[in-house]
Amino acid sequence: MPPRYRYEQIADDLAKRIASGEFPPGSKLPSRRELIERYEVTEPVIDRAMQVLRIKGMTETLPGVGVFVAE
Repeated sequence: MPPRYRYEQIADDLAKRIASGEFPPGSKLPSRRELIERYEVTEPVIDRAMQVLRIKGMTETLPGVGVFVAE
């Protein structure tokens, strides 16, 4: 199996946490800064992981408010 990019690992981890109910539908995900600190990565890595979740339809972004789990 080829190595995976860090953003893919983070997106998978967050997707599992959403699926497990840790972040139920309608809940707000941790802030970008909190995710950067938790995963020890740079801002572009978190942005890419958030993009993956948004493309999969798992999250919705409200500019200036945050990222929420899709209903």
